[in-house]
Parts: sequence; C-alpha cells; structure tokens
Amino acid sequence: MGGKVENVGILAMEIYFPSQYVDQVELEKFDQVAAGKYTIGLGQSRMGFCSDREDINSLCLTALHRLIEKNNINLHDIGRLEVGTETIIDKSKSVKTFLMTLFAKEGATDIEGIDTTNACYGGTAALFNAINWVESSSWDGRKAIVVAGDIAVYGKGPARPTGGAGAVAMLIGPDAPLVFDCGVRASYMTHAYDFYKPDLASEFPYVDGKLSIQCYLSALDNCYNLFCQKMRKVDPNFKGLLSLDGMLFHSPYCKLVQKSLARVSFNDFLNAKEEEREKQFPGLSQFSTYNRSDTYFDRDVEKAFMTYSNKLFEEKTKPSLHIARNVGNMYTPSLYGGLVSYLVSKSPDQLIGKKFALFSYGSGLASTMYSINICNDMSAGSKLEKLINSLNENVAMLDTRQSVEPQKFSDIMQVRTENYHTAPYEPSGSIEVLFPGTYYLNKIDDQRRRTYERKL
Repeated sequence: MGGKVENVGILAMEIYFPSQYVDQVELEKFDQVAAGKYTIGLGQSRMGFCSDREDINSLCLTALHRLIEKNNINLHDIGRLEVGTETIIDKSKSVKTFLMTLFAKEGATDIEGIDTTNACYGGTAALFNAINWVESSSWDGRKAIVVAGDIAVYGKGPARPTGGAGAVAMLIGPDAPLVFDCGVRASYMTHAYDFYKPDLASEFPYVDGKLSIQCYLSALDNCYNLFCQKMRKVDPNFKGLLSLDGMLFHSPYCKLVQKSLARVSFNDFLNAKEEEREKQFPGLSQFSTYNRSDTYFDRDVEKAFMTYSNKLFEEKTKPSLHIARNVGNMYTPSLYGGLVSYLVSKSPDQLIGKKFALFSYGSGLASTMYSINICNDMSAGSKLEKLINSLNENVAMLDTRQSVEPQKFSDIMQVRTENYHTAPYEPSGSIEVLFPGTYYLNKIDDQRRRTYERKL
C-alpha cells in the first residue's frame, strides 16, 4: 500500500456492560462479612453481572454492533476482526465466527483474525495484532476491529465480589486520535499457576490469591523497568511516572490498582540516583537497600509508598477506575474500561497532547506495558471530540442500570451454574431488563448450537 502509515491507534471505541448490578454494601450484609470488606478492602462499589440470557457471544455482538452503528462503519472497509477473551464456551469454534454473522449479511467475508486467549491479556494481544497488521506489509488499506469481552464469575465465597462482565469494541487504523507509541512496548511472560481454568465443565477458575498478587506485582516491576529503559532510548529526559500524564492498570479490583501505582513509585525510588533520592522521596531513605522481590507483601513498604504516591494516584490513576469500581473486573476489557473512564473524566482541552502508560496483565502469566499519546486536534467535529462524546454516552448508561437484591443475584448465579452445560436449553433470564440493542441467547438446541436475538 505504499509508504509506512503514521499515527496508528484507536479511532473509535464502544463499551458494553450488563444492565443489572448488585450493590457491594448490600452484598457485604448478605454475605455476613465485616462492613467495608468489599467496598474499602477491595475498593468496589457495584458489580455488574449477567443472567443466563447473556454469554460471551452475545456480549461481543452487542459491543460490535453498537460500534458499527454509531460510527456508520462500512463493513467492506474492515479487513481484520480479532477477539480477545478467556470465556470459552466452545473448544473449537471462535467467538469471531459468531461476530461474522453481522458481516456476512453484507457479503463482507474477506476478514482476517480469530480469537486470542490468555486470561485477562487476550484483549491486549488482539489489539497488538491489529496494530501490527495495519503497520505491516500485509496491510491492504482497510481498518481493523478488536473486540475484548468476558464474564467473570466465581463460586460463593470471598472471591465472588471480584466478579464482573463486559465487552469493548475498538476501531483501529491510521491517523487516530489515540496513537500507540512505537518501539517501547515492554513485556514479561513466564509460567505460573496463579489463576487458571482447567475444568471445562465449570465457569469458575482455580485461584491462588496470594500467588496471584505476587505474580501481578512482579510482572509490573519487570514491565515498568523495561518500559522506562526503552523510553529513555527515545527520550533521555524521561523520568518515569513523573513524565506520564496518566498511568492505567488492569483492574482485578480497585484497591490493587492503588497499590500498583504505589509500587511504580517504589520502583522510581529504587531507580533514582542516590543524590536525587532524598530530594524526590523525602523520609523514605530507610527503604533504599530493599530488594523488589522481598517486598511484595511488606506492609511497611506498601503503606509508605501509598502515602507518598497518594496525590499522584488521585491525578494519574484514580480517574481511570470509575467503570471498574461500578462494574467490577471485566477480565480482558478491564484495562480498556480504564481507558474509557480516564478519557471521560477530563475536559477535551485537558486531554490533547497527553501521554499515558497502560499495564496489561493476564494470569498464567502474560503482561505488557505500553504507551498511548492523545492527538492535538480537538477542533469541532474532530475524531477526538467524536470519540469522547460517544464514550460519555456509554458511561452515562451506568446510572440507568437496575439494582438487584443480593438474594436474587445469588439465585441468578445458581441458575447459571446449574445449567452451564445443559443442552437443549432455553434461558429463563429476563429479556425486559436488558438495554435496548442488546443481543441475548435465545436457545441452545440438542446439538449445542446457539442462536441469538437482539432486543429492539
């Protein structure tokens, strides 16, 4: 297609979350745990959830159809469609093939890409694949779409409040308002059994909670330090967190994100030259000889750097947590829900020209830190203005959801669990409560074939 394209990134976004939620304060009472265990300890306010009317295919169909409609996308102008998910309902057939029903109606079938899976990292891997495709010699001039979606559910017990559900669809191409930096992605991949789903007859994962936190923070340490090294090759004056306007994280729960921002400050502290350390980090010199690997559960380090970084957190990270706090962990879309929250938290003139880093993590484990720049064009009718206006409409839907009592929520979860592999099956969940334009599961036949309808 000629010369190398420039400013490749996100042209448009659409986020979908379920129309029902359970309040975490009420869930604390229902579960008979101490007040604040979920709301303060985890940092969560509300948790979105799906009845048996929604599955991974319907979530992704909803997000994709909205993206196409709101942006008047010509389906023949899409050359790649890839899905990131860990919600596996078929060991062979991809979610992407279900999404192709929207394209096949228009005769648009020349579309590359399938599903990408590794816990919460699959959406990022699919996004990188799309970016790489547009920047490669294989690119044919068309745009790409990435869809990330998941339903995060847990059995009764302490992990259940960390659930959530949702999907995000992103249009990828050149001359984008959100531009991906080239050559500075920093990845850390290794083997760990921190969170995994070997039981294909169950939606529930096996989780080693303590190991999971250790793996997340270790991956963050490795990615952040490598990211800083690569950034300094591009910009010798790069000063880590202080050079970034925003710092976004995959959010299993919001409290871990706050601790992660403190962890970044701890890394900046250890990396600082001795003569600069006391000036930038007053009163923290006692931690200068600490090793990163010995401090994942060190309460003194955690408390000291959470206190130090509180203002940085309020400015650079907290604005990204609005959706996570009110929907929960969406798994693959989690980081991108953070991106949406960050973008709608500020006025357009506060966003232009800003740079922020994003940390993507998936258990098992796979992780990457990368950076995005916001373009300088905020003129009336610009791509950036359209993107932000659209996302504001999305986020406003949080306040139109229906609150469900914990007992009813628990009953709905029980129906999902009991019928997870039932066929033939006709779902019993309410269609009325769904947002207009939502796809839902109509039935599963005796050959386990799924059919869907769209609520008008």
